[in-house]
Amino acid sequence: MRILMVCLGNICRSPLAEGILKSKLNANFEVDSAGTAAYHVGNPPDKRSIAVAQQFGIDISQQRARQFKKDDFNSFDLIIVMDQNNYNDVVELATPAQRRKVHLLRENNEIPDPYYGDASAFEAVFHLIDTACETLVKKYCNG
Repeated sequence: MRILMVCLGNICRSPLAEGILKSKLNANFEVDSAGTAAYHVGNPPDKRSIAVAQQFGIDISQQRARQFKKDDFNSFDLIIVMDQNNYNDVVELATPAQRRKVHLLRENNEIPDPYYGDASAFEAVFHLIDTACETLVKKYCNG
């Protein structure tokens, strides 16, 4: 199964989600991340995301930001978005059949963007994503 984690710029939430989810799954799963915007293409994750991930034993420092593309619908089984704006941006590119692949990471709730916050905002988001990834694994990955 291939899973794509999506946020706005692919430097804060989705790199954390990629790293966290990879840490919970075996090699039969492939996890990647992307952003709906091209602001940071080619850049590593935000240094605060890297730091909070390392604090919990996850290395995301080698990831590089990329923009979500229509072909991702063909490449991934699940497309998991961090908030309603990301959801709207992704489904706007989808056919009706492809929309079934797109889900919020936290059903009926969002993962807030910590970009303008401090280290504590990144740690809070890490824990939200970690909990949501546990649920995702149970729901979609036979965990």
